[in-house]
Amino acid sequence: MIPVKDYRKAVELLPIFCVDIVIVNRDGDFLLVKRANHPLRRRYWVVGGRVHKGETGLQAAARKARQEVGLKLSRFELVGFYEGVFRQNPFNVPSGVHTVSVVYRARVRGDEKIRLDAQSTAWKYSKTLPAGFRCQVFAAKAPRAKGRGEGMAA
Repeated sequence: MIPVKDYRKAVELLPIFCVDIVIVNRDGDFLLVKRANHPLRRRYWVVGGRVHKGETGLQAAARKARQEVGLKLSRFELVGFYEGVFRQNPFNVPSGVHTVSVVYRARVRGDEKIRLDAQSTAWKYSKTLPAGFRCQVFAAKAPRAKGRGEGMAA
């Protein structure tokens, strides 16, 4: 766990690297949690959070699903990324908190028992994702570079 003063300094200086998980049930509904803390306090949002040093995005996604909603998910599909700057933040940093999230999708049956941690106060399945959640979808096939780019070995 990062000491609070160190994390506050990181929030002041750097974007925070996160994962967001779009959890979909068999009916195509999205699992959303009502956040207890800033940013997005009292708003429904997708499950997610910070990636820890030494942890892959997939490991972080599995950890966050397990911690936040009690789901043991093992199959994730990489979807894209989400970037947000939130003025309201737990540290009252004037510039806000800037997050960059890798977004994964995971499927569940929908009858699994949801167990919330202290980060959320409620949960629901929704037909739509939150209006502010604007995931930039990765291209199906990444374009190939032509020639050598800057910094590439010969």
